Amino acid sequence: MTDYLAVVNEIIKEHQGIISYVNLVGDSIGDQEALSSLENIRPDWIPGREDINHEKQNKLSQTLSALSEGLKKHFAKEEKSLPPILGEFLMRALLMEHGDINKALKETRSIAAHTALEGISREDLIDRETRVQQSVNDLLSMIEEHAGKEEVMLEMVQRTLEEKH
Repeated sequence: MTDYLAVVNEIIKEHQGIISYVNLVGDSIGDQEALSSLENIRPDWIPGREDINHEKQNKLSQTLSALSEGLKKHFAKEEKSLPPILGEFLMRALLMEHGDINKALKETRSIAAHTALEGISREDLIDRETRVQQSVNDLLSMIEEHAGKEEVMLEMVQRTLEEKH
């Protein structure tokens, strides 16, 4: 039981921003930091801004890449350590959500990487920027909702394990 409590406590800490580091433009940052970086980039994606350029698009792509790597490591850790703690059905639900998040992340990365923002009409620019921004917002909401669900589960397990001591 003590090992399970240690696992749960460690994963809870990761959800609070202390997780494995990933590489983003030569610097190591955790997936929570990548989420924060993504939050900071979002305001730059205001439809119609003429100063949006490849640098901002590349920064978004790099941040999404770092987020992807961080989540990949975090999900792998959860998928390895949580089955004996959560049981078959909660793990299946967790795996389905991890799959949904990975799919949305892949789609968002593709949209961000393949959206040309230069040499197009203002109307097309607004449409493309809005599409990128909506995809990023949807992804962030999905990740935040998932983390909230996991927090509730893990805190319940944590409480149960602590009572057994």
